[in-house]
Amino acid sequence: MIRIRPSRPTDVPAMFEIWREAVRATHGFLTEEDIRFYAVQVRDHYLPSCPFWVATTEGDEPKGFMGMTGAKIDALFVHPSEHGKGIGRVLVAHAASLAGELTVDVNEQNAGACSFYGRLGFRQTGRSELDGSGKPFPILHLARASATT
Repeated sequence: MIRIRPSRPTDVPAMFEIWREAVRATHGFLTEEDIRFYAVQVRDHYLPSCPFWVATTEGDEPKGFMGMTGAKIDALFVHPSEHGKGIGRVLVAHAASLAGELTVDVNEQNAGACSFYGRLGFRQTGRSELDGSGKPFPILHLARASATT
């Protein structure tokens, strides 16, 4: 059974591992140098300073996590060994229970994430040529009006 709970400071190492392994599995367009660049930001700044929702299974071990600002999903990562087990879907359902209509930004080159959000009813509302760090990784802006998961 998948449980969703608020993150704890002690979750940061596991969340960073989930982030790193998920990025390596799904972001084939990034070089190792790119991953190292983002890893410093994620590990040292983002994960320790923001609240997250953590998906756990038996033993309260984090398997995925999601960050939100209002109705926007800022981050959603699931460990690759857990892909296809419903964890991402449960996290999005939790987000919808909190905020109703949702938005999310996704790397255009991350075909798996684009497909995942499409299956959950998200539709493209815009596109940016550069990511939030000014790097040439196009971002798709997606929105979902209904809470259908």
